[in-house]
Amino acid sequence: MLFVLGEYRITGRRATEIAASVERAVGAGELPPGQLLPPMRELAATLGVNPNTVAAAYRTLRERGVIETAGRRGSRVRPRPASTPRGSIRVEPPPGVRDVSEGNPDPALLPPLHDALAAAARRNAELPGLYGRAPVDAELARLARAALDADGVPAGPVAVTSGSLDAMERTLAAHLRSGDAVALEDPGWGALLDLVPALGLRPVPIGVDDDGPLPGDLERVLRSGVRAVVVTCRAQNPTGASIGAARAERLRALLAAHPDVLLIEDDHGHRIVDLPAYPLAGRTDHWVFVRSTAKAYGPDLRVAVLTGDAVTVDRVTGRQALGPGWVSRLLQRAVVELWTSGAVDTAAVARSYGERRDALVAALAERGVRAHGRSGMNVWVPVADETSAVARLLRAGWVVAPGARFRMAAPAGVRLTVSGLSPEDIGPVADALASAAGPGPARSYG
Repeated sequence: MLFVLGEYRITGRRATEIAASVERAVGAGELPPGQLLPPMRELAATLGVNPNTVAAAYRTLRERGVIETAGRRGSRVRPRPASTPRGSIRVEPPPGVRDVSEGNPDPALLPPLHDALAAAARRNAELPGLYGRAPVDAELARLARAALDADGVPAGPVAVTSGSLDAMERTLAAHLRSGDAVALEDPGWGALLDLVPALGLRPVPIGVDDDGPLPGDLERVLRSGVRAVVVTCRAQNPTGASIGAARAERLRALLAAHPDVLLIEDDHGHRIVDLPAYPLAGRTDHWVFVRSTAKAYGPDLRVAVLTGDAVTVDRVTGRQALGPGWVSRLLQRAVVELWTSGAVDTAAVARSYGERRDALVAALAERGVRAHGRSGMNVWVPVADETSAVARLLRAGWVVAPGARFRMAAPAGVRLTVSGLSPEDIGPVADALASAAGPGPARSYG
């Protein structure tokens, strides 16, 4: 059986066949981004199958990130399937061109890992990491909980995941169902903007300024019925926003009025930022607070700690136990060694990123360009036209990250990572940006 959709015919009698028919058409460009798919009952009647069969096919397509569902507005082909993540929107640097687009930490500020890994191996010889052992190293949990307590994060059990995104995916999957709305910062972390629709969830933008999520936007999306909210405490990617004390109080009050909403807080800037964290956690019934080791100790050290309410952490660890089981206790122990050895001078690291970031923002201001970079290692520069700005910068010898990697509804911009810049680079890159930016919009972002 078949269903004609424009020039394309959906075929199949089993859920797998129907899903494959749609996925083939999307891959071939015969079903373009934004194409509305037929209602499930209508397609089922045409194909001569049970509506549950079509529902299962659509669910598979949502889980694969091929389509997205917006309640009564129906299911549509996603603007960008999960197989083409936002990270693919990039410019390959030709020879002689400086790449400031990647978002990586400065290798010179990362500690050597050999001593920590060797110490972890010696510990493993004394207490082998076998099946049946506790999934979280006790000393790691103790140190993580002490640091969380010091920053005012509410009490809760500690779990360990393979990075921040892993923690967020597990948390969202623990509470939400396909079609649920999730509020995300806009502009925000591109990987998260891809993950949410790939899980069959519906992203809803929240504007941000230098002080974090805009209270008016948060109030609006909470009233609209979002099921989860994801925010970044500090070093927000790509804007560098950091939630201050006054903004935190306003956001907490809004969240407290919606206790059934899941709150996820990302503190990936821990140990590289000199601004304090003002956690929002504890105002809703279900919440998690996530800290990753990637920026301070290296992206390849795939360890993040999270805490949260007991139900959420139990769901996350329970599902984890049925998959990978646990994050390598060797890596966990290496993190303990790094934390206790003083391998990273956190104040010096924060100061180094801050000096480069502040210098670039100031140099751009001198050239009449408003930029944003309150914390972390990135600077966000609003531009009149993204494609033109990226092309001009490339001709001037600089590769930047196009803002499309980070935006839903926010105005155009580009992101620069300052970790590879020297003091001598600031002037030339600011000149190039000032030439490329064009007249910026009145509202910088959010």
